[in-house]
Amino acid sequence: MNIKKKVLVTGGAGFLGSHLCDKLIQMGCEVLCVDNYFTGRRDNISHLLDNPNFELLRHDVTFPLYVEVDEIYNLACPASPVHYQFDPVQTTKVNVLGAINMLGLAKRTKAKIFQASTSEVYGNPSVHPQPESYHGDVNPIGIRSCYDEGKRCAETLFFDYYRQHKLDIKVVRIFNTYGPRMHPNDGRVVSNFIMQALAGEDITIYGDGSQTRSFCFVDDLINAFILMMDSASDVTGPINVGNPTEFTMKELAECVIRLTGSSSKITYQPLPQDDPLQRKPDIVLAKEKLGWTPTIELEQGLTKTIEYFKQYIR
Repeated sequence: MNIKKKVLVTGGAGFLGSHLCDKLIQMGCEVLCVDNYFTGRRDNISHLLDNPNFELLRHDVTFPLYVEVDEIYNLACPASPVHYQFDPVQTTKVNVLGAINMLGLAKRTKAKIFQASTSEVYGNPSVHPQPESYHGDVNPIGIRSCYDEGKRCAETLFFDYYRQHKLDIKVVRIFNTYGPRMHPNDGRVVSNFIMQALAGEDITIYGDGSQTRSFCFVDDLINAFILMMDSASDVTGPINVGNPTEFTMKELAECVIRLTGSSSKITYQPLPQDDPLQRKPDIVLAKEKLGWTPTIELEQGLTKTIEYFKQYIR
């Protein structure tokens, strides 16, 4: 008798969560998708609603959840400054109480548990590229710290549960990711640039355009998630997952203008507080422990993302 693995995905109706649900269903798992729809959208998983191996539950992870599962992917948290700064207290609660509740569930059910952490734990880094051994430079009272410090605290909880309760944990630090199902108004640079270019509006760069990011296409990232969850029990992380190819904001804007055939011009605005000037993952550990490297080039991924965003332009 073939018993299907029961997998819980918190934040499963979000950008990353919905792609993860797709992959898990494709792998033959039973998936319980949990989301409170603060930034997640039912549209992202509507194509799965009739699948007998997929179940959707509206729930806020700041409250306990009583289910029976084999694996937990904890992705619940708004991930763009526009959304996590809208209600910073709730953002901290989602990160900290959400981690406590999911770790408690993992402890009770003896489930393997995965934490989607972030490159934001490095803050505005003084080490470049950022290895997992770098402890970061985060402003604990800044406007971004509800997210940065919330994720740092979640990592603390994961490793304390690992040491104290011998939980099987997996922690990855996600660098900038893009692709279809990003929220069109999430304020992140890829969605901003594409929406502005498709509408023929000026493309807004904050700062002088020389600050850099590394962009990983969502399919590559989800493959890393699966490899991490399936890795040996002594591989706890944290492990950086992201594309180490670095681009300036100006290069990204020019690429989007070219791929959309837009007549948009580039304009410049002041850089927001605590916005990192450089962000690039050191992925030596991901290569070594997971055998993972990203394969999708920026132009290829942007083309797919632009096609998705065209539905929002009328």
